[in-house]
Amino acid sequence: MSAIAHGEDHAHGHAHDDHGHHKETFITKYIFSIDHKMIAKQYLVTGLIMGIIGIAMSILFRLQLAWPDHKFTVYEIFLGKFGVDGVMDPSMYLSLVTIHGTIMVFFVLTAGLSGTFSNLLIPLQIGARDMASGFLNMVSYWLFFLSAVIMVLSLFAEAGPANAGWTIYPPLSALPQAIGGSGTGMTLWLASMAIFIASSLIGSLNYVVTVINLRTKGMSMTRLPLTIWAFFVTAIIGIISFPVLLSAALLLIMDRSFGTSFFLSDIYIQGEVLHNQGGSPVLFEHLFWFLGHPEVYIVLLPALGITSEIIATNARKPIFGYRAMVASILAIAFLSTIVWGHHMFVSGMNPFLGSVFTFTTLLIAIPSAVKSFNYITTLWKGNLQFNPAMLFSIGLVSTFITGGLTGIILGDSTLDINVHDTYFVVAHFHLVMGISALYGLFAGVYHWFPKMYGRMMNKNLGYAHFWITAIGAYGVFFPMHFVGMAGLPRRYYTNSNFPYFDDLQDTNVLITVFAIITAAAQFIFLYNFISSMYYGKKAEKNPWNSNTLEWTTPVEHIHGNWPGELPTVYRWAYDYSKTDENGEYVIPGQDFAPQTHPMQDGEEVLHH
Repeated sequence: MSAIAHGEDHAHGHAHDDHGHHKETFITKYIFSIDHKMIAKQYLVTGLIMGIIGIAMSILFRLQLAWPDHKFTVYEIFLGKFGVDGVMDPSMYLSLVTIHGTIMVFFVLTAGLSGTFSNLLIPLQIGARDMASGFLNMVSYWLFFLSAVIMVLSLFAEAGPANAGWTIYPPLSALPQAIGGSGTGMTLWLASMAIFIASSLIGSLNYVVTVINLRTKGMSMTRLPLTIWAFFVTAIIGIISFPVLLSAALLLIMDRSFGTSFFLSDIYIQGEVLHNQGGSPVLFEHLFWFLGHPEVYIVLLPALGITSEIIATNARKPIFGYRAMVASILAIAFLSTIVWGHHMFVSGMNPFLGSVFTFTTLLIAIPSAVKSFNYITTLWKGNLQFNPAMLFSIGLVSTFITGGLTGIILGDSTLDINVHDTYFVVAHFHLVMGISALYGLFAGVYHWFPKMYGRMMNKNLGYAHFWITAIGAYGVFFPMHFVGMAGLPRRYYTNSNFPYFDDLQDTNVLITVFAIITAAAQFIFLYNFISSMYYGKKAEKNPWNSNTLEWTTPVEHIHGNWPGELPTVYRWAYDYSKTDENGEYVIPGQDFAPQTHPMQDGEEVLHH
């Protein structure tokens, strides 16, 4: 049966048996749900819990960096035998950095952001009853949940969790006997990531099939909101690049457990010569970064799509350059797969190859700049509504530009060699990827919370959350550029043995203070999120006066989204403040025209 026919059957089925769904048990409704809206909430809550764990780890290692000679009881409480007498074990410092990076990149920003909003918005914004396969959607969430549990369990491994960095370069990750964290902790890390990749692939295939096959009548590709374009292209990048990381993980498991030598050659451990020969750790770098760089955009594109929607809605203006925005999403997707070598300029790469990767890396700045200029032009002379979602979206544009500018330095092999593996790199990717994507996540939660939970979040708490987070994030990552340019290497648990770096210690203290303040601000968000779920003001059907289809569904969730027939689409998603030849709004008395509103006689179709 074709997917379209399936969609129509799905539609009729739900129209007739809505009442049957109210008899669901707690387990079928909240745990093994196949409703995309519930699965989106599951992804969001799991992502937020993992985010709390990831941020807590960063505070622990920031304390170590700021006050390396100080004893903290908190180490003894949380780290057990790795924090005896309040002193952090050096190997545990590396483990915290490793697991923090893994959790934030994969479990919070990839699954938490993409999993939540792709699930919530794809069916709602294209006018579908649900995902192409509700069952596979449920399976993808539970695989994600399982991988998250295994990753957290790895923290309790006897010899310590994985500590080869979130990039898990061999030989540290390939030889179980190399260091403590190379043993069980590393095995659990690899198992967790293999399951995570399976979850990601199932989810991505589902998103792609849904967008291609289940769009409602009139919803052509050029009428799709930019959010859907971003989720659609993100899913395609994931399908192309995640299997490469899976192959790297499987080869690494074979090196660890079955005596192969894919990534090992001429290794000595404590004078003992190992039998491995012929492998190359650089091969692993190629495989890892072939996912690693597209991963940046798997994280970033959904956030940029969310921002496009929120900025247009709250500027009360059509998005500037819709086709250019779609083209830039496609260009970023293509270019992101041919720039991975810029992570490897110091790996002994042929200089000519280095120049090729420099060229493709600098090329990706063009579509990124197109997006930035289009956001700024959409904001220009708009009737701006400064709610928390809008502030986080504008914050994203700011961090995307500032983080992107340092990317030009790191993308140039000649300049990169000087700051490679220093805090300059840490500052760059945290701003452009970490903070920007988190802002997109927060903006999306504030904007679509009424759709998810039927209530409004507290606006004043949202303002406090934004301003403390925005000032704190720049306070953390802006000074890092300077300590990086001064040569401070990353992943050193203390720099007190190097008198050369003594002058930078005060800056490290400043960064840590800002990090603690920023982490504390996230409790404002958590309190707002949880209390609004139960006590927030009841939401109207379309609280933001938005044009897209999700705001035409009832506030009370029903399985199948729309009672009765699916909506028909007559226009693109950005007809804000549109006037006729007399200067009157297209729909008298309101400055927006929903996609379901038919075109008027003589109304001009916007050239987008």
